[in-house]
Amino acid sequence: MKEVKNFINGEYRASSIGSTFDNVDPCTGAVIGSVHEASREDVDAAVTAAREALAGPWGTMTEAERSELLHAVADGIDRRFDEFLEAECADTGKPYNIASHIDIPRGAANFKVFADAIKNFPTEAFQMPTPDGRGAFNISVRKPKGVIAVISPWNLPLLLMTWKVGPALACGNSVVVKPSEETPTTTSLLGEVMNEAGVPAGVFNVVNGFGPDSAGAFLTEHRGVDAITFTGETRTGEIITQAAAKGLRDVSMECGGKNPALVFADCDMDKAIEGTLRSVFANCGQVCLGTERVYVERPIFDAFVNRLAAEAGKFKLGVPQDKTTDMGPLVSHEHQRKVLSYYELAVAEGANVVLGGGVPDMPDELAGGAWVQPTIWTGLSDDARVVREEIFGPCCHIRPFDTEEEAIALANDTPYGLAASVWTENMSRALRVSPQIDCGICWVNSWFLRDLRTPFGGSKESGIGREGGVHSMEFYTELQNVCIKI
Repeated sequence: MKEVKNFINGEYRASSIGSTFDNVDPCTGAVIGSVHEASREDVDAAVTAAREALAGPWGTMTEAERSELLHAVADGIDRRFDEFLEAECADTGKPYNIASHIDIPRGAANFKVFADAIKNFPTEAFQMPTPDGRGAFNISVRKPKGVIAVISPWNLPLLLMTWKVGPALACGNSVVVKPSEETPTTTSLLGEVMNEAGVPAGVFNVVNGFGPDSAGAFLTEHRGVDAITFTGETRTGEIITQAAAKGLRDVSMECGGKNPALVFADCDMDKAIEGTLRSVFANCGQVCLGTERVYVERPIFDAFVNRLAAEAGKFKLGVPQDKTTDMGPLVSHEHQRKVLSYYELAVAEGANVVLGGGVPDMPDELAGGAWVQPTIWTGLSDDARVVREEIFGPCCHIRPFDTEEEAIALANDTPYGLAASVWTENMSRALRVSPQIDCGICWVNSWFLRDLRTPFGGSKESGIGREGGVHSMEFYTELQNVCIKI
């Protein structure tokens, strides 16, 4: 049994109200630890510590000094790589061979990249005339926004939390992080690394709990918080945005998606199959950028469906430590029930179940886990709920199209606008089609290929704002104009 406490002002603290909840292994359903739920008083203590840290040594550090500390944090993650890997996979159930190549390395990289970026982030200066002929200079000054509330999700806990914490700290802010109640361990462990690196107490704080009437609500409603960054489902993002309206706090929202892939007949079929296998089934489909709608040009439709199903049917489901595991369980039984309800709904709506559609047979020791089968459907109408609503599981619906214009219209027929993939060897088509898709990021002949300098975020109901590169720096700083008359 591992105990996960809140991390406030540089020390681990038990819940002030003695409230804990279970941390459950999604592979087996067994309880593997207890998590201390932060009370309103605990959240207030964390926000107060974060605000006091801004007035202490952290607030007077130079960019170069902060950069050096954040590199030390990244080195600390690398040094304790195996601990972070074990904790991340215990919470999520994802295979070691995925987390060891993506989640943990990116967790460290998020500190290094923004630690370096802050040293090369320019501001503006303008010279202007004045009536007396002496002139004036206008200088733009960037200052930290203050205390940042970081609400991070359960699908990529370390990666997406550090994606926010890295640039926030690089810009001189302090943070209070509320990780998902499903996956709190690596965020908690990062507190030890912060202390080891010499980050001043109060700069990084963690409060555990749930959303309504718990740590999430207490944090986003707190008037001592200056800005809120969130990754998660759209409905929760709407609630947080409403809370942020009190006090006019700035928000960055990366929310849900129902992402399309457009597969044209002139694609490289091997590339398209390999890429779509990843975009549909990676992390058991629990990726905000994942593909749940696949549109395939009619001449290759049958061949594509058959090949995708044949390859997905070879996936080995198993425990994280097994190097041959291709797919783990869903994150929780609650999420399993949601995904299985869509599997049932697809049949009710008239889907042709090409692959999967239920719960796999697992060994006795894993029978209590949150397992679902990789699933492929065809034959649904464009207004079917399974086609329109985000499921967040290892599943997709595949539909044929006949023209480029039809494919673009189908891709955009959604209230979401997070990501898309286009598969074609015709670069004129790629350059013509991709800008017409309403989304924050469109990949051509690839998926999940990320340069951390580029803008990341969604349009429509998929979010507000952009992070990454200079766009993160823009969000995590306040811009002041200083006008000096000569």
